[in-house]
Amino acid sequence: MRKPIIAGNWKMNKNPKETVEFVAGLKGKLPSFKDVESVIAAPAVDLQALLDAAKGTDLKVAAENAYFENEGAFTGETSPKVLSEMGVDYVVIGHSERREYFGETDDDINKKAHAVFNNGMVPIICCGETLEQRQAGEAESWVEGQVSAALRGLSVEQVSLAVIAYEPIWAIGTGETATSDQAQEICAVVRRTVAKLYDQTVADKVRIQYGGSVKPGNVVELMGKDDIDGGLVGGASMEPASYLDLVNFKA
Repeated sequence: MRKPIIAGNWKMNKNPKETVEFVAGLKGKLPSFKDVESVIAAPAVDLQALLDAAKGTDLKVAAENAYFENEGAFTGETSPKVLSEMGVDYVVIGHSERREYFGETDDDINKKAHAVFNNGMVPIICCGETLEQRQAGEAESWVEGQVSAALRGLSVEQVSLAVIAYEPIWAIGTGETATSDQAQEICAVVRRTVAKLYDQTVADKVRIQYGGSVKPGNVVELMGKDDIDGGLVGGASMEPASYLDLVNFKA
């Protein structure tokens, strides 16, 4: 039985004071960790404040990115080794904004997946197609290629722990949402890809999130699909009340 995982992705929003205030609004209201895994991915400048504020709660902390080297002359990058030492649990890698705006490649994302695992954290690996690719009938092959490239060289044990987030690019921050059937269709492709690369036992352990205008109004329907184990949520994770509605979708 895969544990649901709802992760908020704040992108480049909030300062440390706002971060502390946000977590204060969650105290005593999060679901039990044994039922749902509640995660917030925050900008690097907010991570220490988030980690400190989340102590004693069931909230897990994610970084929004990390480099694939632990240290060195890489000005402006974030060390996965240091993130791990700080106590970060997850790292989001391969988000479409990183791919589009910062030129990250499949090879970069694969290196980051190895670096994150090698430092004792778990990657949330993003994949997804553009509207043009979907209209051309290329969504399935494109996502299969992204997932295959990201997982290259990872062990059975590592992949079994991984989280893969399917985010159709045309539904991120646009207000457009894939129907629950469309989301399930590609999340099933992700799971079949893992089964093809490893085996069905590994595929059955991988948690797959849907991301793309997830909100309290559609989270229950999405989470009811066989291959959707969680959500990677942008705007609806920015306020405590909305975030609590998401993580308490079972209530």
